[in-house]
Amino acid sequence: MGAHGPRHRPEVGAVLIDTEARRRDSLYGRRKGKPLSPRRERLMAELLPRLAIGVDAPLADLPSLFPGHPSRVNLEIGFGGGEHLVAEALRLSDEGFIGVEPFLNGMAKALAAVDDNAVSNLRLFGGDASVLLDHLPPGSLARVELLYPDPWPKKRHWKRRFVSPENLDRIARALKSGGVFRFASDIPAYVEWTLLSLGRDDRFQWTAERAADWLHPFAHWPGTRYEAKALAAGRVPTYLEFQRR
Repeated sequence: MGAHGPRHRPEVGAVLIDTEARRRDSLYGRRKGKPLSPRRERLMAELLPRLAIGVDAPLADLPSLFPGHPSRVNLEIGFGGGEHLVAEALRLSDEGFIGVEPFLNGMAKALAAVDDNAVSNLRLFGGDASVLLDHLPPGSLARVELLYPDPWPKKRHWKRRFVSPENLDRIARALKSGGVFRFASDIPAYVEWTLLSLGRDDRFQWTAERAADWLHPFAHWPGTRYEAKALAAGRVPTYLEFQRR
């Protein structure tokens, strides 16, 4: 059981749902919670294939995946139920958004929000975020966000944390110069882990200017259900932003 209890979702990379992105050598299986409603089952069958990104070949031209070929494309790793992802896609309708979530119920919830709001500038990936990052062109992303990932609190599980040297290499490669990596968590140990990991990486610069900056949500922050659970439990969230040099 993790620090958030058994209801806390697994981090991207911990499980995969069945998509064309699933690797043969993957040690992970499909993860599904409660049964989906008929509507969400239909959206998974009909809408997801139209929005899903495949990685059978390198994704040479990300803007071509979206209407209007946007100059900025953003990635959210582990979007949960999609609250933040959909809100940002609606707010920044001239930008492109890619969301990664291997948990089937979270994917289905996000699809319902996409359908309800007629979101057209969003694409989805139901597999391991590291696989997707490996297929993105260098310097193709304006922003990468990792919000409330599983902290994997036990030392023997630290290697499963998404913030790792290998994944920072992937993020640094995919980000444009001046692009940002955002991280939010309510687990102090993972916040410290992330600060130490990014602090020793010359490719990233922490953007905080005042001591209180990391206690305030990012601009236009709509919140997430995991943040709400953290606040209800009395935990204090931390918001970190790093700029790609």
